[in-house]
Amino acid sequence: MMTIEDLARYMGRDLREVEKMAAKNLIPGRKVDGKWTFQLNEIRTWIEGEFDNYSPDEWANLEVSQQSEDVDQDFPVSSLLTPANIEIPIQARTKRSVLERLVHLAGKTWQVWSPDEVLKAVVERENTQSTALEGGIAIPHPGKPMPEAVGESVISFGRSINGIPFGGTRGLTDLFFLILCRDNTTHLQILARLGRLFLIPGFVAQLREAETPEDAWQVIADAEKTLG
Repeated sequence: MMTIEDLARYMGRDLREVEKMAAKNLIPGRKVDGKWTFQLNEIRTWIEGEFDNYSPDEWANLEVSQQSEDVDQDFPVSSLLTPANIEIPIQARTKRSVLERLVHLAGKTWQVWSPDEVLKAVVERENTQSTALEGGIAIPHPGKPMPEAVGESVISFGRSINGIPFGGTRGLTDLFFLILCRDNTTHLQILARLGRLFLIPGFVAQLREAETPEDAWQVIADAEKTLG
């Protein structure tokens, strides 16, 4: 559980702003003896649901507040992703097969100890709420960290040529980032960095133009350099 002060630090936001959001019931929380309390997994799910609404500054503040020891701070995404974990085009035509393929690609690192359990958790998270975003992007992941099933945090990426129905009213999705992290800090730092990357003009278009896994990885690494 977190206090409202904890939450403000966790999100990298001003305390007064968070107090106003809580008072308007914009953040999932509850008052106990007149004081706000927040549950970590509920906050993580809420942040994920607000993905399309975050501004560049809000993503940057969240990323600064989440400094994981598992990643290179200058290259948090490309440090957890290699060309071996990228497939273009991804060999899948349905939502289920996309998830299966992404878990398989992540498993090439030998850090996915229980792929069946990871796939089950990712599917359950998708069944609860699709991770499809605006612009043909999806970021599937388990509903909570899985340190018992993942040795080191890892990302895999796939691009579909024609797009796949992936949930909700988002239309077709063709860019898929699977995030498998051992803890919430790493997960949110990666989520925030991806949010910042997607807002870079031309970044998504360049990913769609990448013809090989090496090309796609380089697009991501080059974009991370511009964020500092």
